[in-house]
Amino acid sequence: MTWTEKDIPDLNGRTAVVTGANGGLGFQTALALTGAGAHVVVAARDPQKTTAAVARIAERYPAASLEVVPLDLGDLAGVQTAAETVLARHERLDLLVNNAGVMAMPQRTTVDGFEMQLGVDHLGHWAFTAHLLPALLRSDSARVVTVTSTARFMGGPLDPADPHMTRKYRAWGSYARAKMANYHFGLGLQQQFERAGVGAQSLIAHPGLSNTDLQARTVREGGAGWIGAIAHAMTARSGMTPLEGARPQLRAATDPGARGGELYAPRFGSHGPPVRRPILRRFDLRKQIDVLWQVSERETGVPLLVAG
Repeated sequence: MTWTEKDIPDLNGRTAVVTGANGGLGFQTALALTGAGAHVVVAARDPQKTTAAVARIAERYPAASLEVVPLDLGDLAGVQTAAETVLARHERLDLLVNNAGVMAMPQRTTVDGFEMQLGVDHLGHWAFTAHLLPALLRSDSARVVTVTSTARFMGGPLDPADPHMTRKYRAWGSYARAKMANYHFGLGLQQQFERAGVGAQSLIAHPGLSNTDLQARTVREGGAGWIGAIAHAMTARSGMTPLEGARPQLRAATDPGARGGELYAPRFGSHGPPVRRPILRRFDLRKQIDVLWQVSERETGVPLLVAG
């Protein structure tokens, strides 16, 4: 059977945090979770865009339970402040969707000096998740869903000696490594949960070819070259809608049959309904996860170790 947002179970009494929830896949994720009865924390950077997004959700669901927490994943101090705000308001969290990201940007750095794509797409989410772990672990069955991409196959493994690609920066290569970091993070977090014997679960999802503002922003920023222009045109012509693209992460987040360590993606790679897909490249998975943990803790100064 084809899974859609109509298959989301009743989420009344559940609290979800969605990063980048003011547009694209994040907006559709927040909208669907709200529609199923969850209290949704909209964690996003642009206040004007966030206000508009919340108004759209409230227009669709007048009884929506929403709150806004400003979150700039490119600033670790701001990430900590955002997490502390969430923790002050919520003793328990049931769902965290690490959705926000940037793609194929020109070479730039975050406030903390990280390469922008690795900093926003992975390191910011690493720190945010680590700070929120106490509340997630108070839930009987919390889920963390991290969004990756098939673009991860375009890049090599993370280089511990040069994780920010300072020696030879490539916009698409950096994006690929950031999305591979998301992939390894989701799987590594599940290993942490299993070792600690806790009820929380970590899953990963990718949206396939989805027509959101991500591609348009890539072209506007000018870092992706002719490949970015072609990708934008192709996505506009044949990409799935943002709602269709959000379904894999929604299924990973809410399907009662989903399990930690699983990957959800479109059935046909770039298109199709959300299904469970196999975990590939198992031969060096443990090594790559270990490297990611070492680099992430070293760069952020934020440890991520789940205690049982």
